[in-house]
Amino acid sequence: MGQVLHGSATTTKAIRRAIQHSQESLRVLGRRYGINPKTVAKWRKRSSVADLPTGPREPRSTVLSVEDEAIIVAFRRHTLLPLDDCLYALQATIPHLTRSSLHRCLQRHGIGRLPHVEGDKPAKKRFKTYPIGYFHIDIAEVQTAEGKLYLFVAVDRTSKFAFVQLVETATRVTASAFLVALVAAVPYKIHTVLTDNGIQFRFPPRYADGPTATFMTHMFDMRCRENGIEHRFTKINHPWTTDEIEQPFFQTGLLSFPGAWVTAWRRAGHEVKAPPRSLH
Repeated sequence: MGQVLHGSATTTKAIRRAIQHSQESLRVLGRRYGINPKTVAKWRKRSSVADLPTGPREPRSTVLSVEDEAIIVAFRRHTLLPLDDCLYALQATIPHLTRSSLHRCLQRHGIGRLPHVEGDKPAKKRFKTYPIGYFHIDIAEVQTAEGKLYLFVAVDRTSKFAFVQLVETATRVTASAFLVALVAAVPYKIHTVLTDNGIQFRFPPRYADGPTATFMTHMFDMRCRENGIEHRFTKINHPWTTDEIEQPFFQTGLLSFPGAWVTAWRRAGHEVKAPPRSLH
């Protein structure tokens, strides 16, 4: 079989092996094989005759930062969206993101292919049909070199309009700010949001019948009332109700996303005067 050598290699494996077993001086070997004595010294120090791999030892993007890649990985694992859908949903958060850099990032982290969800699992029931403007909101953790971050994700049940935002803490303040940003980004009226029972969205259950819930309004609910939005919760210990962001829709191939904002605009009817310039 022929040898596959480095493009600029001046020696073959046989010459390298001979250099490693020879006791002659570097100058004599260099003159014999017509190579620089430094090359002789290099191969004499090595225990193998194979070329070393080229390129960076730890492949990393020259376009995306560590935080950008953490956002992409968390979004992909949390939503299981196809490549183009991830690109469409994340470009507002990462403006310099391109399809090729997104693809390479997913490949580096071993999530370039979506898992197969078909099999012996029982069929999941479809959600009840609602008019456009019913959003599911969930939170995903993002691990970075600087520490833990949180990714708020919102998806419209009907139009599949996706909106994401990365924050340092997941509190009622950041959740309320995310809702305000969501209302500003969506090109149509939001009538309902569905969340879990986390403290970011409601008071803890131990305060449900106490004075805290009776005389105070949660900050997230205040933002909902200001925008005329009905706030619904999942059942206690039933987190899969909000898993539209993770399973029932994103894994079944029901999405047709490459023009989702156009689809959302058309489905909104006369409520929207013009389509948005960009998706957030």
